[in-house]
Amino acid sequence: MGILGCSTSAPPLVHFAPKTARIPLRRSDFQENSSDSLRNLVQDKCPSLFTPFEPTWWLNNGHIQTTYSVFADISQVDSVWYRRQNLRLVDGGTLGLDFAPIDDSALSDDTPIVVILHGLTGGSYEPYIKSILTHIIKPVDKGGLGYRAVVPHSRGCGGVPITSTKFYSAGGTDDFRQALIYVSHRYPRAILLGLGFSLGSNIMTRYIAQEGENCRLSSACVLANPWDLAANSDILSGTFIGRNVYNNALGTNLMNVAKQHYKALMADPSLPIAKALSPLMSVSQMTLTDFDKVFLSQVGGPPPLFPYATVNEYYNAMSSHECVGDVTIPYLAINSADDPVVQYVPLHGGGNGYAVMVLTSGGGHLGWFNDSSGENRWTTKPVFEWLVLMGKGVVCKTGSERGHRIILGEDGFLRNEGGNDDLGCKECEGGGLINGNAGVEGLRKGL
Repeated sequence: MGILGCSTSAPPLVHFAPKTARIPLRRSDFQENSSDSLRNLVQDKCPSLFTPFEPTWWLNNGHIQTTYSVFADISQVDSVWYRRQNLRLVDGGTLGLDFAPIDDSALSDDTPIVVILHGLTGGSYEPYIKSILTHIIKPVDKGGLGYRAVVPHSRGCGGVPITSTKFYSAGGTDDFRQALIYVSHRYPRAILLGLGFSLGSNIMTRYIAQEGENCRLSSACVLANPWDLAANSDILSGTFIGRNVYNNALGTNLMNVAKQHYKALMADPSLPIAKALSPLMSVSQMTLTDFDKVFLSQVGGPPPLFPYATVNEYYNAMSSHECVGDVTIPYLAINSADDPVVQYVPLHGGGNGYAVMVLTSGGGHLGWFNDSSGENRWTTKPVFEWLVLMGKGVVCKTGSERGHRIILGEDGFLRNEGGNDDLGCKECEGGGLINGNAGVEGLRKGL
């Protein structure tokens, strides 16, 4: 359905399927082998989802919320450091996984892990990630969840080097799939809880739907998912501010990520990716739609899927709005009705009994600021409550139990048994301590 206009004081629209899935509950002192409907559990355990979003008085519409999220210097808020583990992939590429807390010696090996995917060009330093992550890793006796967290980065993002002639795309899931192989292998007794932001939400949703019962995540929460990339691109390109502000900022940021790694991407000038990138080196600004048209839709992945004849074919292939009906784990999606970047939201959730679809009256794109300091966000409490419910209240299989068996090949790569031999990962050099309060030079945060 199209986006709805709401009063800023209205409670969120919370949509459940007519019949929601029954979720098994952990044994308590009074019950054993009990279960309840997802609707009842969310209504009982996630009360903040039903409270109105009341914006910071000087951030009172979606445009201001969004621009503040991008331009405000709040990088020192929710201070956190990470320990990065780099992974080498079979194709020669590199993934960077940022783990927190850096000292987890007091945590058991079955402590739940929240796996977080960043937005279009972001990383673990993003304030929208840290606003929730700091509560995830904070000890229980200090009001936190006491969980682990890990942020896998898209190739070339967050200071991760590009070591092959491959970039990332709007909906490709293989890199995330390989990151989860590693996390499940390293922590085989831990349940994995997904948390996605913006484009990371799109990728996470597509992965969950593709994997079905083999999905290594036990639940997922996604914020500001762009859903239907073609529909939202058309709407964004149809207005002056959409085309010249948001579309331009997104495209320029993505183009700058590619430019920062031009030496690796152009290592072989005869390859299509080098030929596509070369003309962009002299371009200072570009809309996301144009960048996707001339670059990602052509070389964002390997043949036979790529290249796509048109940018809309690429968007249709990479979108997640039709995937939500195939999700088979508890799934919470939160969008904002005044998000200037995402103006199409499938609030029906595909009729899926596992999906809880939420539309707040305001919040912009990855904003939701709701206090006078301009630092705290409405989304923190409902996401916290959801993670408490999914990490401590319901029965979940671990990432190793849910997914394919992991095997170690003679070449040292971890792979899914019976899976694609071209997919696999192993630890490699690099990484170390990462300052989550910094950023990447030349890139705007909040996207």
